[in-house]
Amino acid sequence: MAADNAVGAAQANTLAAIARVGALNPRLNAVIALDPTAADQARVLDASKGPRGVLHGVPMLIKDNVETAGPLPTTAGSLALKDNVTGRDAPLVARLRRAGAVMLGKTNLSEWANIRADASISGWSAVGGQTRNPHALNRNTCGSSSGSGAAVASGMVDAAIGTETDGSITCPAAMNGIVGLKPTVGLVSRTHVVPISHSQDTAGPMTRDVTMAARVLTAIAGSDPADGATKDADARRGDYMAALRPDALRGQRIGVLRFATGWHAGVDARFEAALAVLRAQGAVLVDITKFDSRREIGSNEFQVLLTELKADMATYLATLPANVKPRSLADLIAFNKANAAAEMALFGQDTFEKADATKGLADPDYLKARATSLRLAGKDGIDKMLADNNVAALVSPTASPAWLIDTVIGDQSPGGGAGGLAAVSGYPHLTVPMGGVRGLPVGLSFIGPAWSEARLLGFGYAFEKAANMKLVPQLVQSIEDRPDVAALLAPAPR
Repeated sequence: MAADNAVGAAQANTLAAIARVGALNPRLNAVIALDPTAADQARVLDASKGPRGVLHGVPMLIKDNVETAGPLPTTAGSLALKDNVTGRDAPLVARLRRAGAVMLGKTNLSEWANIRADASISGWSAVGGQTRNPHALNRNTCGSSSGSGAAVASGMVDAAIGTETDGSITCPAAMNGIVGLKPTVGLVSRTHVVPISHSQDTAGPMTRDVTMAARVLTAIAGSDPADGATKDADARRGDYMAALRPDALRGQRIGVLRFATGWHAGVDARFEAALAVLRAQGAVLVDITKFDSRREIGSNEFQVLLTELKADMATYLATLPANVKPRSLADLIAFNKANAAAEMALFGQDTFEKADATKGLADPDYLKARATSLRLAGKDGIDKMLADNNVAALVSPTASPAWLIDTVIGDQSPGGGAGGLAAVSGYPHLTVPMGGVRGLPVGLSFIGPAWSEARLLGFGYAFEKAANMKLVPQLVQSIEDRPDVAALLAPAPR
């Protein structure tokens, strides 16, 4: 679907993408709104002298917590921001435009990036409704970049932008059967992105394949004076396209995170098949069987996210137009109570309330929690595993197969994987499809040290080309409707 250099190609690609959204979105709720200026953007590109950049003419969807200039609001899925038309491009969006991409529209998401309540339903927002998994419509997409994952998986677009604080790119990428890359925190600007945590937030590519992920990252990586975390990004940017070699795994030592397996037999079977592919491509696999600090990381991380949510949200809300009334987390809590029928019929806002009770960024307990979680996940976690085992990267399953959408119990993930280590440390995490469990996709995670995106993309590319494990969505109502699964459920012949 990527554009060629022919006159009119950008517009043709854009109109085709609009048609696919029109055909598929009523069943998936992956797209909140299409940008009415998209065709005009494409006409300008077609009139330009030669390709503008690595994404020339590529229609892209943007998660609706990332601001785009134009008529569309940036809502984070909440009715509290339904009028949030800022007229600003987030710097990462401006970079996409400079690279020639067409901003097609905004994708649905778990409201407030899944930080409002503990017992939430991933993929649901008051603005966009429930996003559905194109591999089985009664299954969840994971979150919070739910719509970006479903839109790419279903073929609406080849590339979308997601954001992640912990798992919000990689989990929906894996559960929808696409490629997702959470970059090093500080490689991509977070300015004009609705925040959770300045310690862990980042945006990244969600794409049909590793090559497109490298193209998108090439476009969006770089320093932003308004985001101090990105001060080293220009110096750290890699040549992501040059890293895409089919022999990238040859002779590489890869750590296998055995402690992140054992929670789902079907996922374990796909993981073993993926490891066989890595070996066949010349990788040397080193088992890593133990890591004892995951629970301690989690409890400290939660304190960090609560504290930073309150502070960072207030900072963001202060920049919004006057017609957007909330200016603090307390204001959002009050809005939800006043609009409970629309906002809280399915689940509440207990996480918001816990965050609002925190004591600020100078709180010694918060500072200790951040130092502890960062050390355990980074220096004493990923860094130590890499050094002690002399390996270039770590691999594990990414997430479970998609669970059922359940408005009574909420999300039902069995857990697993090791993406939380990359999230808390701020290190990069790439997931690529590694096949499926009864027709539901699962992903293989590549995790590395800070700024190792080029290396991880190279490894992912080599695996992708050798394995060819991507599943084509069937848009069945349930997995049990697939003929191969239905046969297993039928009674034995008499």
